[in-house]
This record gives sequence, C-alpha cells and structure tokens, in this order.
Amino acid sequence: MKKMAKNKKRLVMIGPVYPYKGGISHHTGSMVKNLKKDFDVKTVSYKMQYPKLLFKKEQRDYANDVLKIDDAQFLINTANPFNIIASAMKIKKMKPDFMIMQWWHPYFSPCYILLSAMLRKIPKIFVCHNVFPHERFPLDKFLTKQVLKRGAGFITHSKMDADDLKSILSRPNYETTVIPTFNMFKIKDMTREEARKILGIPEDRKIMLFFGFVREYKGLKHIIKAMPDIIAADKDAQLMVVGEFGSDKADYMELIRKSGAGDSIQVVDGYIPDKEIEKYFAACDLVVLPYESATQSGIVQIAYSFEKPVIATDVGGLPEVVLDGKTGYIVPPKNHEALGEAAVKFFKEEKAEEFGNNVRAEAYRYSWDRMNEVVKRLAEKVDRK
Repeated sequence: MKKMAKNKKRLVMIGPVYPYKGGISHHTGSMVKNLKKDFDVKTVSYKMQYPKLLFKKEQRDYANDVLKIDDAQFLINTANPFNIIASAMKIKKMKPDFMIMQWWHPYFSPCYILLSAMLRKIPKIFVCHNVFPHERFPLDKFLTKQVLKRGAGFITHSKMDADDLKSILSRPNYETTVIPTFNMFKIKDMTREEARKILGIPEDRKIMLFFGFVREYKGLKHIIKAMPDIIAADKDAQLMVVGEFGSDKADYMELIRKSGAGDSIQVVDGYIPDKEIEKYFAACDLVVLPYESATQSGIVQIAYSFEKPVIATDVGGLPEVVLDGKTGYIVPPKNHEALGEAAVKFFKEEKAEEFGNNVRAEAYRYSWDRMNEVVKRLAEKVDRK
C-alpha cells in the first residue's frame, strides 16, 4: 500500500474550503476528499478571501465541519501581492505535478495571474464554476482571459460555460461534467415526517422550496407571481423561501403582499448554516429554480442528494442536469404561467415517487468518482504536454 501511495501524482488544490461558506467551498472540500483516493493532495486555501470592504457579511461558518480538510493550509491573502509571492514559494516547495485552481469570479484575477506567473512551470487545471460572472461588468472578459490563458486544462459544468471558455481561448483542453451531488448535508438522515415536525409543517401540505441567496437573476419573483394560480388549482400547495435577502427584501415582501398568496408563502430570511440545511430539503416535495440566467447551480445537486425533483428554467446548464419529465420539469425563463403549470402538473399527477426514483437511478452521473475520472484524464493530457 505504501508503494502505491508513492506512485500517486502530487497535486495542489487552490480554493476555499471549510470554514468558508457557500457552494464553491462545499465543492472544493468534497473534491479534495474524493481526489485523495487517487492523488497525493495538498490543499491551499485563503488566509483572506475577500476584503471586508467588498464583502461585508461573515465569510465563515464553523457550524458544520463535515467537509473540514485537516491538513488544509490557509496561506493566500488575495489582495496582498507580497503574501501571494510568499505563498507561491511555499507551493513550489510542495513539488506538485499539477495544480487545480477554482475559478468563479474575476476578482481573483490579479491574485491568480501573479500566482501563475510565479508557478509558470507547474501545469494548471481550472475548475470553471462560471467562466464569466453572473453579474457582468466592464473588463470581466479581459480579466478572465488573462487568467485562464495560463491554464493547461479546464473542467466546466455546463455547455454554456464550455462555449464561454471557447470564446476567449483557442481550442482549450477541457471536459464538461455536471456538478456532483452534495450529499454532506444529510447529517441526521431525517425522514420527511421528522423534518416537517421540526418545522411545524402539516403532513398534507405540498411544499415547494426556493433555497439560497436571493439575487435578481434567480427569478424568485416569477414563482411568487405563479403562486395564485398554483393555490387556485391546489389549496394545499405552499412555497417556502429559505435564504438570505439583499437590500431588495422589501420589494419581494411587497410582491408577496400584492400577489394575494401571502398565506401560502413562508419566508425564512437569513443565512442557513450547513447543519440546518437538511430539514428544509427533507421536508419539501419539490425544489424550484426559476432562474432568469445561470450556468449551473449547486442547489440542484443538494436537492438530488435528498432525492427531490426539481423544476428549473431553460437557462445555462440547468437542462443538462434536470431531465425534463424524468427528474423534474424544464420551463421557459421569466414565464410564471409555465412555472405554475409545471408545479400543478407535478402535484396533480403525483410525480414525487417516480421522479425521486429517477434521481436515484442517475446517481453515477452525479458522483464524485466520475469527477475523479475527469481529473485523471486531464492530468494525463497535461503530462503529455
């Protein structure tokens, strides 16, 4: 066994891990834990991820350490060039065969450009959660290209991201694979009944869940507008909006009031710690993603870990993971009538068990073992270069 361990390729993973919050951290932590089966992995995270001036909310969550990487090193201050140079020297001493760098926003461009320049002889594979940011701004394409042109390989999670990558790089070496299932939130393995008892939800209620940070592009207003038609068809239907609002919360609350469906919409405002996520997904019947735009979403993979079907819009990579009529429904974006019709159809035709079984049957497609295979193929190509 020791001899096999010596033959493992050495890689350095760069990205956020526990205790940093959010989907990128969950993804990186899960990826590291699974890659350790096939590689000698060193994890380098951030000493300072975002300056408080840019990101005023708490960036860390110590509540659930299931994804804690015991040997992670928190080295990089993303806004300090002297620290970045020192971090690069420490990474160089680890003598990796290649690096994996998590990419999702051009804020990291100066840091990653300097880091890549210091480590130019080490091949780099970028995991592109978004090639371009959700909320575009001037120079974002230029900044992104300056980083990604230094990559030897790329992992994208949707065809849209692959197309975006090819729009700035000529013939990139990439593979596209769906985000694997985030199953780390099933801490107590709650039943639907247990979760509903905790949340005070009657058994006969048909619960739709909108989960996560509330941002304009996520289209919460469309499912709110759909609620009058949904409850007209099924009085037991209820929407749970669980997540952290921004400065526009009052606008959403006014929209709920004007909809006349306020009694059937429950809002749980605030960041949900990892250890609290389970009860909401276990309790619901259906997860809704009425996004106006997207590349992909980790919310789908949380839903799938609880074997919950999803209604999503036909944007970005969502149709690649939500199989229409099989693991959920795909509807046009910005169309609350179609959204409502899909929800009514789901409950009227009692699709929960059938779709849940289909989600379970797709398990390998969403497995971390499949992600490991993608990394191994890219690592071999990088080696040959």
